[in-house]
Amino acid sequence: MDRSAADMTAAQTRSSGHMLREALAGLDAVQTARCLVAAAALLLVLVTLDPFPDLRNPDVTTIVGGRMALTYVSWGLLAGVAVLLVAATDAPALKTLATPLHLCLLGWLVINIVFSESRGVSMQRFVLAASVTSIAVLLPLLPPTQRSFNLCLGATALVLLALCYLGVLLAPQYSMHTALDVTEPQLAGDWRGSFGHKNVASPVMTILVYVGIYLSAVGSFVMGPAIAALAGIFLIFTGGKTSSVLCLAIYVLASLVYVTPGLWMKRIICFVPLVAMNLLTVGSALSPALAAMTRLLPLDPTFTGRSAIWEFALAAVAEKPIIGHGYAAFWDDVTSRQTAQGAEWATSAAHSHNSYLDLAVTIGLPGLMLVILVFVLAPLGNFQTAQAHSRSGALAKLFLTVWLFGLYYGATETFLLDRQNPVWFLFALAVAGLHFLARFQCVEQAEMER
Repeated sequence: MDRSAADMTAAQTRSSGHMLREALAGLDAVQTARCLVAAAALLLVLVTLDPFPDLRNPDVTTIVGGRMALTYVSWGLLAGVAVLLVAATDAPALKTLATPLHLCLLGWLVINIVFSESRGVSMQRFVLAASVTSIAVLLPLLPPTQRSFNLCLGATALVLLALCYLGVLLAPQYSMHTALDVTEPQLAGDWRGSFGHKNVASPVMTILVYVGIYLSAVGSFVMGPAIAALAGIFLIFTGGKTSSVLCLAIYVLASLVYVTPGLWMKRIICFVPLVAMNLLTVGSALSPALAAMTRLLPLDPTFTGRSAIWEFALAAVAEKPIIGHGYAAFWDDVTSRQTAQGAEWATSAAHSHNSYLDLAVTIGLPGLMLVILVFVLAPLGNFQTAQAHSRSGALAKLFLTVWLFGLYYGATETFLLDRQNPVWFLFALAVAGLHFLARFQCVEQAEMER
């Protein structure tokens, strides 16, 4: 080889190596770690450690001890790392979480677990819920800037959507409901992607539509519309009627709240339809007058006979209205409980199909009231404060929309305080985001970092 050419090649190699070292030196290891933990948490809750379950396998409903142990370890480690990373630089933000109301809710959950009908089950599941919820609450603080937060959200959404669409194209038997499913073969043809059920896929896709709209609003004119369009199409093919209807309705409602100036008017817009929705569903199982009203409606608010489940759950609330039956411990073995004649099938339900009723069953009416104060009433006040101080309007609207969707979705499905449920994770993230935006301004650019 010509010596001059060799010298030139060596010089180019040294130059490339020098540039690479400079680029690596420019990276802040701690900030990179914070972004990686945030992305890992989002992927863990959305993709899980066991994606694309085979619903044709009779053992699909069997809990595998080793797999659950890995889930607990993964979430526990992530939670520990997240706490250490945030505590190092965001101690003032962490201190704002220690409110009397938050401490009362935590204390009540501990009391509920002590008096649970299945104390071991409640304790075990609470540990997982605490780890998952901790990461969801800290996630808005992990990325060092709003831009990096947007990147984490967008990249994770694209990874999930790519997996779901590839699953439908390459392995439909693992990403769609089929007539050979052990349970609910009547859902054959509905898309579920990497999730275990369309009723998990559909609300997640709804939230991803909101994420896509938000990213478009902050200037991501390629990634944002792509996420919104791909998630919207997937949502339609899941066949999830509740999520599909709520998707547009909640965005319109959130937009109306966004332009409404007064807090009391915001409360009326948010909560009056929510109360009416719960009265026409669970209320119809409690009051003959409400039941008569629902029969006059052009649609079935009982969602194909769920009134029997609601009646069964209401009876369980009446048994232990104060302390409840124990956190996450009621529905494991309810087949021996008494039901009304003709409604025996209700004892095969996995939950009450209403988040608020389910909390009344498990953690009692005081626990339900505390959850309402923390997760239903407080976030709207936080949004009002953030809006009054003009703090990250587009991000605040995203959190508001996800929070509102969760409130209304909870009237038909159970997800509040539900361990690693992705809807609960994203809902808790939105509530925490509103909490922090009401108290702090977002860091938008890297040079403005703490």
